Amino acid sequence: MTCEVYDNFLDQEVFSNIQRLMLSADIPWFMNMHIVKPDYKEIDDLYNYQFTHVFYRNHAHCSEFFSDCIDPLFFKINPSAIIRVKANLIPRTHETITHQMHVDVDHFKGKTAIFYINTNNGKTIFEDGTEIDSVENRLVVFDSNMLHTGTTCTDTRARCLINLNYYTWNVDET
Repeated sequence: MTCEVYDNFLDQEVFSNIQRLMLSADIPWFMNMHIVKPDYKEIDDLYNYQFTHVFYRNHAHCSEFFSDCIDPLFFKINPSAIIRVKANLIPRTHETITHQMHVDVDHFKGKTAIFYINTNNGKTIFEDGTEIDSVENRLVVFDSNMLHTGTTCTDTRARCLINLNYYTWNVDET
């Protein structure tokens, strides 16, 4: 398993502005009636939902907040092309619930990054058992074909993060 973890990824002032916006009533969140697949029966249907805010898909910006929230991330990541960017807001549960293993975008060979908006006891878990804690201003980068999942949190109102799917620049090292 290869993933890169960057703590304090953004300058604190830039991060605080993003966090304040993402956790405010100004961002519109849309309820998704399932997290990965609607027929996933490993968890109670009552907990198989999340709220999302799509910033970018189908080759277009979908959010007026793209510049405020995503530009600072991509300024540092420097992707060659963007596939999809979406935020997830997963309400707390009384017990930790682990969701279904998945890849974010089928048939895509690039990079996936997860940027954590708030610190909580939720985790990102990879197929090999590697667990990454949800720590605010942390960025985790991995190959897009790596199976992973997330959990709910029990210690804050919600777990909030941004998923970024993108291509990197090919650098010929010869």
